[in-house]
Amino acid sequence: MQYEKMKNLLNSLDNPVDKLELVMDFGRELESVPQSAQCHEITGCASHVEICVGPDGRFYGVADSAIVRGVLAILLAMVDSKTLTQIREMDLMGEFLGLKLNLGAARLSGVNSMISFLQNL
Repeated sequence: MQYEKMKNLLNSLDNPVDKLELVMDFGRELESVPQSAQCHEITGCASHVEICVGPDGRFYGVADSAIVRGVLAILLAMVDSKTLTQIREMDLMGEFLGLKLNLGAARLSGVNSMISFLQNL
């Protein structure tokens, strides 16, 4: 799903629980990682998270938590079809915080680790 559609759906909800349920729904839609993809484990996340780069240059991801999988889906949608230069220039954290998800400090630390990885490729 494209990021703008995700953002619009999240912004249409006021209830924090409904937003987190939607985030988990996004995670269920993550594409499978191609076998030829290069995967990198993200350190700094409480959950096991991997961000993978496919042979087509697209990003894929794996996470062992439903909410984190959804967060990963959102972040990957943000950078989909962007060049590495464009990704480095994006304010990914600012954009993510603008979604007003109730994640808590530990998960936000993990989000920061995922963003750092993406912006330092």
